[in-house]
Amino acid sequence: MSHSGRKWGIDMLMGEYHHNIDDKNRLIIPAKFRGELGDKFIITRGLEKCLFVYSLDEWNKIVGKINALPFTKKNVRAFERSFIGGALLSEFDKQGRISITSPLVHYANLNHECVIIGVNERLEIWNKEDFDKFLKENEENMDEIAENLFEIGDLNA
Repeated sequence: MSHSGRKWGIDMLMGEYHHNIDDKNRLIIPAKFRGELGDKFIITRGLEKCLFVYSLDEWNKIVGKINALPFTKKNVRAFERSFIGGALLSEFDKQGRISITSPLVHYANLNHECVIIGVNERLEIWNKEDFDKFLKENEENMDEIAENLFEIGDLNA
C-alpha cells in the first residue's frame, strides 16, 4: 500500500535518538532522518511543548488543510499564529545539524539533552525531561488509549 510514494511502515519516520543541543542552538539530526526530510524542511511549534519538523511536501499538505479552515473562527486564527507564524524554513549544515531559533528553543525548553523521534510523517524534538514525563504520564493509559483508537485485534494483525 502506498501513500505519497511511500510504503506504510517502511519509509515512514520512526525511531528515537538522543543528542545534545549546543550553545549556538544547533542540534544533530540522525542521517536516517535527514534523507527523509530532504535538503530544506520546516521546523515549527508542535503540541505538548515539543517541536515538529516536516519535509516541504508534508508541510504543504498541512498548510493546504489549514487554509481550508474558516479564518473567521478565533481558534483557527490562534492555531495559525502559533503553528504557521512560528515556522522556520531550515536546512542542514555540513555536520548534519539544524539551527533552531531562540523562540523555538524557548517554546520547547531545549536546554541540553534532546530526544528526536520519528512519528510517521514528522519528527518531534523534545526536551528529554519533558519527554520522559510525557511517557510516564501516559504509560498507564496506553492500553486504554489503544483500545479507544483501534478495534480489538487491529494491533495484532
